[in-house]
Amino acid sequence: MSRFVVQKHHATRLHYDFRLEMEGVLKSWAVPKGLPDKFGIRRLAVKVEDHPLSYIDFEGNIPEGFYGAGKVEIWDEGKYELHQKKPDRIIFTLYGDKLQGDYALVHTSAKNWLLFKKKEKVMP
Repeated sequence: MSRFVVQKHHATRLHYDFRLEMEGVLKSWAVPKGLPDKFGIRRLAVKVEDHPLSYIDFEGNIPEGFYGAGKVEIWDEGKYELHQKKPDRIIFTLYGDKLQGDYALVHTSAKNWLLFKKKEKVMP
């Protein structure tokens, strides 16, 4: 399993940086309204540049005048299991402190993706 992190980022506008450890980097999305924690909530996730793996533990202040200036704090972190990765879709399970369960990222247009929690499987 690989790692993930959600960083609450108090930049020009509050948003959450969602990062998945993948292919030697952190694949990253900015999620303006925060990550969904239950089925039925869909969130815009804007793909941003990949970040080095060292960013996974970053908390602190990015000084004024620098890209992303503002306070960054870890909101959730943990491991994830990748189930499917295609150019237009990533399916995975999160095992975090706050976020648990199956999720999907679906590419919609340009840098825009849709992030949602998948419906829980009902056991007979």
